[in-house]
Amino acid sequence: MTEPLLSITGLNAVSDRDGGAPILRDVSLTLQRGEVRGLVGESGAGKSTIAKALLGILPRTVRVTNGSILFESHDLLKLPAKQLRDIMGNEISLIPQDPQTALNPGRRIEAQLTDGLRLKRGLSSRDARLRALKLLAEVHIRDPERVLRAYPHELSGGMRQRILIAAAFALEPKLVVADEPTTALDVTVQKQILRLIRGLQEAHGTAVIFVTHDLGVVAQICDTVTLLYAGKVIEDGRTADVLGNPQHIYTKSLIAAGPRYDRPDAGLTPVPQAVFEQLRSEIGIREGGR
Repeated sequence: MTEPLLSITGLNAVSDRDGGAPILRDVSLTLQRGEVRGLVGESGAGKSTIAKALLGILPRTVRVTNGSILFESHDLLKLPAKQLRDIMGNEISLIPQDPQTALNPGRRIEAQLTDGLRLKRGLSSRDARLRALKLLAEVHIRDPERVLRAYPHELSGGMRQRILIAAAFALEPKLVVADEPTTALDVTVQKQILRLIRGLQEAHGTAVIFVTHDLGVVAQICDTVTLLYAGKVIEDGRTADVLGNPQHIYTKSLIAAGPRYDRPDAGLTPVPQAVFEQLRSEIGIREGGR
């Protein structure tokens, strides 16, 4: 097997705000070039913390205590700030969760799409604008000339999310981190966005880490999946294997708790309390949550 694009090994992180409570517990995973890996779990599972550690944007109250994040042999946790800034945007980019807050409300779309192209790629204003128009066409936005002149509030949520996707792929990075990019969208738009991300990923050969709480989304877009609980990897493997033949009782319970589209009248089955008790025992979480 070829050398992975990304290799996270033994990653541990704690919350200083909560007296050193563990957030990540010995997390290890790899990502091959062109692979889409899902990070899935309930709120507090640690999936967004992994993404933020990778991007170098952990909050001040969260501290990595051990482990490494190797991106093409560079440990992102040890790089000088300038070198890390050079990698971010150029080789690693982000699709944020909420386009309403991610886009600057006081700037036109053109300025927000062309800044990186001019600063990181050295394009002229004209060439950057032409590239921005092409990007909008790639994410299937009609009348891109009008959209470039628009402010974010003049566009729908789905269009704003498409613009963030265009921005993430603008510099043709090797890795895109998608942090729950469909959470705020209705089901119809969500499917369109998933197809769009997958299409761009395949066209550019980009690797993607897709953060989500939705196993249905994982099934649609991810080649591999890492399931987390309380900062610990519970199950990891190819999506078809994990969802088709889950090995851990927690994975089985989550799948059983999801809606059955072939049986719309069937009720939902909550994850039994005994499963959470087993998880806490396996992880070593004492009474009180640590």
